[in-house]
Amino acid sequence: MVDIQLMKHIDHSQFKVTSKIELSRLSTRFELNESEDDIKDEMKEIRKDLGDWQDTLYAYGKYSVLICLQGMDTAGKDSLIREVFKDFNSRGVVVHSFKTPSDKELKHDFLWRHYIALPERGKFGVFNRTHYENVLVTKVHPEYILNENLPGIDSVSDIDADFWEQRYENIRQFEDHIADNGTIIFKFFLHLSKEEQRQRLLRRLNKPSKNWKFSPGDLKERELWGEYQKYYQEAINKTSRENAPWYVIPADDKDTARLLVAKILYEELTQYKEVKEPELDPDIKKNLAEYREELTREKN
Repeated sequence: MVDIQLMKHIDHSQFKVTSKIELSRLSTRFELNESEDDIKDEMKEIRKDLGDWQDTLYAYGKYSVLICLQGMDTAGKDSLIREVFKDFNSRGVVVHSFKTPSDKELKHDFLWRHYIALPERGKFGVFNRTHYENVLVTKVHPEYILNENLPGIDSVSDIDADFWEQRYENIRQFEDHIADNGTIIFKFFLHLSKEEQRQRLLRRLNKPSKNWKFSPGDLKERELWGEYQKYYQEAINKTSRENAPWYVIPADDKDTARLLVAKILYEELTQYKEVKEPELDPDIKKNLAEYREELTREKN
């Protein structure tokens, strides 16, 4: 088991949303007061034990884990996935990045493509952008809803408050259903400051190897920062519940954000004490010595 040194004094429940929040009042930076090397060493230990826990989860076979990552552009979702799950068996974690819905996806309800991407029991699934895009991007750009070709929605003026409330209810029901069937849900909002996003966009422009990540559309969406913050706050407040909690992670420092996410996962998942490797069949167990001897003789 990992010996959590740097993080043992941090109560990770401070990042869990259990009552209404105001994002503007929550810090985008969290100081660990430790060196960069110490933070990275801690990260290596935690992610190794998370990988070991996933192996046990696979053997146990009754739960899956769904990790939902949301955040503004440049919040660090991709690099967080790379660093937190680096020591997992590659078959034990599946990452889905949800982009603009395809024509086929638009022919189904808005949750369909998320249902079919859910992790199998024994595995981790990571949603890089999630079903929450359907109450985030679509609230900032309600004209996108028209692409869904929904009954009774013929223009943006038809998309009223009741429509959005029903969509939130659909999301809560979706999460209730999968939680009832053995999916352990974590939802992380990587809380980035507007200034830090500006600096990261500049780095993309100034570093040739990162130019491909930049799009002029990034600047247009940046102009809508206030609207996105408003709708993130609304979505988090309406859908953070005990079986599908949101965690608001200060994300201005990437190493710290990754370590906080890894710590939360490790500490919460290890509360599932029943997740153990199954006992061997008694008949097999009593004959282990015989099987061992048979293999040893084969070598000779």
